[in-house]
Amino acid sequence: MEQRTRPVILLMVDSLMHHPLQEAIRQKRVPALHFLMDHGRYIPDVVSSFPTMSVTIDSTLLTGTYPDSHRVPGLLWYRQEERRLVNYGNGMLEMLKTGIKEVLQDSLYRLNNEHLSQEVKTIHEELALHNMPSASINGLVYRGSFLQQFNIPKIALWLKLLPRELRTHGPLLFSFGALARLDAENRHRYLWKKGGFNDKFVARELAYLIRRQKLPPFTIAYLPDNDHSVHKKGPMEIQGLEKVDRQLQEVLGAYSTWEKALDEAIWIVMGDSGQAPVGASRRQALIYLLPMLDKYKITKLGKRAQETDQLFLCVNERMTYVYALQDNIQLSELAALFQEEERIDVIAWREEDRIQVRGGGKESTLAFQSNGPHKDRYGQAWMLDGDVSLLDIRKTGEEIEYGDYPDVLARLYGALYSHAGRYLVLTARPECEFVGESSPNHRGGAAHGALHKEDSLVPMIICGTDSAPKHPRLVDMKEWILRLHVER
Repeated sequence: MEQRTRPVILLMVDSLMHHPLQEAIRQKRVPALHFLMDHGRYIPDVVSSFPTMSVTIDSTLLTGTYPDSHRVPGLLWYRQEERRLVNYGNGMLEMLKTGIKEVLQDSLYRLNNEHLSQEVKTIHEELALHNMPSASINGLVYRGSFLQQFNIPKIALWLKLLPRELRTHGPLLFSFGALARLDAENRHRYLWKKGGFNDKFVARELAYLIRRQKLPPFTIAYLPDNDHSVHKKGPMEIQGLEKVDRQLQEVLGAYSTWEKALDEAIWIVMGDSGQAPVGASRRQALIYLLPMLDKYKITKLGKRAQETDQLFLCVNERMTYVYALQDNIQLSELAALFQEEERIDVIAWREEDRIQVRGGGKESTLAFQSNGPHKDRYGQAWMLDGDVSLLDIRKTGEEIEYGDYPDVLARLYGALYSHAGRYLVLTARPECEFVGESSPNHRGGAAHGALHKEDSLVPMIICGTDSAPKHPRLVDMKEWILRLHVER
């Protein structure tokens, strides 16, 4: 065991991507990010989790597992035992139909206290076992070992959206917008400022910890604003990065010099997922699922599944879960229907002890399962039977290499064993996005959710240590962060 080392500060910048970051640096528009890159190590292609949606990614980062272990399958998913949609906050119309009260209960309480598996431990929980405090600033996934009290806004009480008393399990230092803040003077918390879920609030909270010398061994802070810019204007949008950089400058400015900041802490700045472009043409870019499934009875948004319902849809932007609610509906027949649509990229489902894979506009088949003769670069073993080009996999003897779909076998496996039910996983080709009953779309901008490398690869800057994760994957981050503090 080693004694306390320098505190680790992990800044998760929503939808931070390699190419726009390089362009922003070339144009000299992000001096703080440029400074960190010049004084650290840069990894351009860290593999995210799948689906490439915030809560699943955050759960993977904090637990060091994919969804088959942490049990958070997506931003939207079907909870079979309750016969209902879980929506952690996606699309205003979808949230209104689901019910704002239900969405708030799921995102504020159930996600961390019920849905995230008790069989895995978060970084916060692991550090607490070693008597090391930690901090979470605006992380949607934050579970820790300390009971924390939410400060419920009066409007939520008046509208009866939340109970007067709501406690949750978080780290010792817990910040969550207007609901829980560290700096009592933080003025970036008001309702018209997204209730504190903005970059300025995060920077103020982190700078407060630094100036008061209250930084714990590990702090994770989420900067969400860049995501909105990229969704709206496309993957090469860099105005959002300029805004992120201004807040990073404020944080570094909490030290006497920027160099002092690097002397006193280990800094990690990274993205959570990429975003793929979505075309401007409604007809070409948007894959409308309801017309494709018009012969089936599909549960309406906001309703619990009834005995007569046949399908349930959960659209996660460029990824969708399609649930078969009746035993007489064969997943292979549903898959064949989707194979007729060339804009659908990957179609996969669980069948006995194998995962079946198909492709839109393609007739070939692939099946795979774990513990076979083929090894990938991460030491994972697989059995493969069929056309591996469906997942852009190349075989050389018993070695396999991934192409356009990084770590695709483990990530698909993780999603397909993540929760109860019989369901298909669909992903869209770049330039395309799924649309359900009322799901938002990002036509002319960008979206994520899928397996493709455009959704899945994110950059990471590491300053203050020569070490790095065992593999450049989010699923390997937890082990590395704990190694920085607990064991060598």
